[in-house]
Amino acid sequence: MITGEIKNKIDGIWTTLWTEGNTNPLTNIEQLTYLLFIKGLDESELRKEKDAAFLGLEHTGIFSEMPADFTDIQKEHWSKMRWTQFKQLPAEEMHQVMVTTIFPFIKTLGGKEDSAFSKYMKDASFLINKPATLQKVVTALDSIPMEDRDTQGDIYEYLLSKLQTSGTNGQFRTPRHIINMIVELMKPTPEDTIIDPAMGSAGFLVSASEYLRKNNNDLFLVQGLKEHFHNTMFYGNDMDSTMLRIGAMNMMLHGVDAPNIEYRDSISEDNKDVDKYTMVLANPPFKGSVDKESVANDLSYVMSKNSKSAKTELLFLALILRTLKPGGRAAVIVPDGVLFGSSNAHKAIRKEIIDNNKLEAIISMPSGVFKPYAGVSTGIMVFTKTGTGGTDKVWFYDMKSDGFSLNDHRTPIAENDIPEIIARFGNLQGEAERKRTEQSFLVPVDEIREQSYDLSINKYKEIEYEEMEYKKPEIIIDQILHLESDIQKGLNEIKELIKENR
Repeated sequence: MITGEIKNKIDGIWTTLWTEGNTNPLTNIEQLTYLLFIKGLDESELRKEKDAAFLGLEHTGIFSEMPADFTDIQKEHWSKMRWTQFKQLPAEEMHQVMVTTIFPFIKTLGGKEDSAFSKYMKDASFLINKPATLQKVVTALDSIPMEDRDTQGDIYEYLLSKLQTSGTNGQFRTPRHIINMIVELMKPTPEDTIIDPAMGSAGFLVSASEYLRKNNNDLFLVQGLKEHFHNTMFYGNDMDSTMLRIGAMNMMLHGVDAPNIEYRDSISEDNKDVDKYTMVLANPPFKGSVDKESVANDLSYVMSKNSKSAKTELLFLALILRTLKPGGRAAVIVPDGVLFGSSNAHKAIRKEIIDNNKLEAIISMPSGVFKPYAGVSTGIMVFTKTGTGGTDKVWFYDMKSDGFSLNDHRTPIAENDIPEIIARFGNLQGEAERKRTEQSFLVPVDEIREQSYDLSINKYKEIEYEEMEYKKPEIIIDQILHLESDIQKGLNEIKELIKENR
């Protein structure tokens, strides 16, 4: 999480855009993303050029060859396109180079005509219309050190935090440290095929790609794995074109050449995916409902027969079960109501996951995790698709702190359960002897069935009450009278002292 000077600079950029008339937060984030993307491209190319020069190799990069279809004015701009040159231009020239050459150029960077990047950048527009505003923003961005990927992620996360409210269907921005925790729990492998069916800015996919880079030294040495990573590993769906553009740029900035990102309502009839993915990482919309008519027929078993609509969070769980390959794993953030709701639909989806697949863990998160824009209580469900059952014991963890205060300010604090959650989930055999009074414990599946498939941690957690012994009332009264007598005596002594000194 960024603090201090960097945060102030980002706030300053935001104020500049706002006062110049750009008042839509999502539009501002999109425009800043374009500039961050251009800056990141140049920094990435400089690193590659430096590495190639050190190894004595020839490097052919994005800026190595001028596109053949460039106009005369674009050819004039070619040498000014890289951030190192672009940032030094006068305001009017900077704006002309951006609008005439750089922006049209980056819209074609996806390579293939039908690539996710090209597809969703096609309708993109550069909306910083005042040259002086552009120059101010470029100068401010250039003064922020972003060589470190974690810093880039923090800055991007802080920008996204400017979206203070959820979307109409209950989409919430997932904090990056929670995303990273979930990815650490799931430990994706180079062979996995991963989807986020409600991807937003592609946070889960980016985190998975970074985890794979960090933990697999041969990822880019084995040709088949390298091709899979860049072209067939990462999938994402969303219904917001702006977020699809931001997500595509986010993935490319993190080194994934061709992510499979689609404009799609994941729970509609248009989504035909069945047994396709080995891993789902998701924080689906919470509060939305959809009409039965628009929902894929094979998801309908999670709906109550007497209801005209269904909750999106339940439909997404049904979708995840359908789209996972047998043996595929999922980690999904759900509102607490999914874990203990008493409707037919709530019970049906829990029963399906527990009886016909393998539920592994329920991690209860405190309600402040999604502040400042939502106080909703949530949990994480971790399960494997088997189609034949397999749930034996379910691991429960009661997260008290995620390393940040649980108020609107979300300032860093020392208390943090995340490292313990990751460690304990990685060694579930060691949890067998844990008592129900502790922060984590295992619950046999038969006990969960006896409780009508209720997955609320409070249903199984035991509270240890400590017996307190108090003095008898008459003793306490005598002590109070004695204290009162001492006070009265002291006051009389002070009164006499005052008389003597007059």
